[in-house]
Amino acid sequence: MSSKIKGKGWRIFISRLGWPAAFIILIIIAKKVWPFGDAVRSYLEAALVFFAVFFVIRLLDAALLVKYTQRRKPYPLPDVLRGLILAALYLVLLFVILKTKLQFDIKPFLTGSAILTAILGLAFQGVLSNILSGMSLHFTHSFGRGDWVGIGPHEGVVVDTNWRETRLLDRNSNIVVIPNNTVAAERIINYTRPDRKTALILTLKVSASAPASEVLAAVLAGAGECPYVLAEPEPKAYITSYDETGVSYTLKFWVEDFAQKFTIIGDVGRLVWYKLGRRGIEVAVSWPDRFQEVREAIEASHPEARVVGRAGAEFERTKAVLLGSSFLRRQTGDKAAELIVGEDEIAVLAEHVRRSVYAKDEVLCRQGDRGASCFVVAKGRIRGEIVYEESGKKYVSEFAVGPGGIFGEMSLFTGMPRTATGIVIEESELIEIRAEDFAVLIGRNPALAEVIAEIVSRRNEENREFLKKIKELSEKDIQDGTNKKTILAYLKRFVHGLIK
Repeated sequence: MSSKIKGKGWRIFISRLGWPAAFIILIIIAKKVWPFGDAVRSYLEAALVFFAVFFVIRLLDAALLVKYTQRRKPYPLPDVLRGLILAALYLVLLFVILKTKLQFDIKPFLTGSAILTAILGLAFQGVLSNILSGMSLHFTHSFGRGDWVGIGPHEGVVVDTNWRETRLLDRNSNIVVIPNNTVAAERIINYTRPDRKTALILTLKVSASAPASEVLAAVLAGAGECPYVLAEPEPKAYITSYDETGVSYTLKFWVEDFAQKFTIIGDVGRLVWYKLGRRGIEVAVSWPDRFQEVREAIEASHPEARVVGRAGAEFERTKAVLLGSSFLRRQTGDKAAELIVGEDEIAVLAEHVRRSVYAKDEVLCRQGDRGASCFVVAKGRIRGEIVYEESGKKYVSEFAVGPGGIFGEMSLFTGMPRTATGIVIEESELIEIRAEDFAVLIGRNPALAEVIAEIVSRRNEENREFLKKIKELSEKDIQDGTNKKTILAYLKRFVHGLIK
C-alpha cells in the first residue's frame, strides 16, 4: 500500500474525529476543574454521553471511508444520502439523550419534526426518488462507468452516475443527462456485460431469382472478411421472409467494439454488396431495374430492337487492360515486356474473362488455398502477404500490385497452392482469368503451353530456396512447380476441361 494512500487515510480519521474528541476532552476537564452544581453537571454528563456516542458513529463512518479509499473503490452511498443518514442518527441520539438523561418531554419536538419531515418529503419527493433509484442501480450493478448501454431511446457510454442522475456520452458526442428514477423505470440494455461480445444484425432483401445458397455464402463471406467481426462465435445467416418483391435475409455477427457499431455494419454491408454484385445478385431491387429486365426481355424476343454499343465498349476496355498489363509478357532478357502471343489472341481472351469490382479489405485468396485462376489489376491495388519460416521464426513479406500487374499467376500456370494472401487495399476493378478462360487460348495456340512451362519452371527454380520456407508448400508442390514437363502436362489438361 502506498504511503500516499496511508496518509490520506489518516487525514480522514483526523478530519472526522478531531472536533468530537476535542469536545469530549473539554467536557471531562470542565467537570474536574470547575465545581458546577448538580443541574449543570447533569447537562455536562448528558453532553459527554452524546459526544461519546457521536464519536463512535464518526469512527465507524471514518473506518468505512478509509476501507474503500485503500481498496480504490467508490463509497457505496452518495455523499448526500450518507450525510442524511448520519444526520438522522445524530437527531435520534439527541432525542434519546434528552429523554433518558435530562427527562425532557420530547413529544412537541417529535410532532414538529413529523410535520417538518412531511413538508420536506413533499418538497424533495423527486430528489428522494432519484436517490433511492440511484441506490437500487448501484447495488444491482446494472451498469458502471465505461459501459455501453441503451436506456429507453438513448444509447451511449456511461461517463458518470451519481445520487441524482446518470450521464451518457451518445454517438453524436453529446452528454445526455437522465434522472435516476427515469433510468430505473426504463428498459436497460448493457452491451458490455456479461462480456464485451455483442451481436449486430444486418438485414437485406435480394431478388427472388437468386439462389439462396449463393446469397448465404456471400453474406457470410462478407462478415468473415471484416477485420472487426469476431471469428467466434461464427457469423450466422438465414432467410427471414419472402414476398413478391424479393427474399429477406438476416446476417448476425459478433463484435467487441460496440462503439463502432454503425461503422462495422457499414463495412460488412459494403463487402456483402460487392460480393453479391459479382454474382449478379441484385440487392434492394428497384422498379427501374424491373423495367430494365422487361426491356431486355423484349430485346431478346425482338433482336432488331436490341441496343448495341455497351457490350462492345466493355470488350474494348477489357482488351485494352489486358494489352497494357504484364500478363503473357516476357519478364526478363532481351525480349522483356514483349507479348508471348499476338494481340488478336489477347482479344480472344478478352471475350471470355470477366471484370469485377472488389471492395476495400476483401480477401481474394489465402496462402495455401488451391486455385486455378489469376487476377489482372485494371484499377486499384492489391496487397500480397507471404508468411514464411526461417530458423524457427515466422516472418511476413509484403508486396503491392497496381494497375497492369498480375496476382496469383503461379496457381493458374502450375496448380500450386497459393503462395501469398491477396487483400484488396482500395476499391479495385480486377479481371479474373480462370482455367477455362485460359484453355481457349492454349487450344488455339498449343505452342504457348511450352513457352509458359519454360518461363515458369525457370522462375520457380530460381526461387526454390524461398519456396521451401513456405510451410503450405509440400516438397511435391515445389518439385512439380519447377519441372517443365509437369507444368506442360498440367497446362495441356486445360484444353480437355480437366482443370477448373
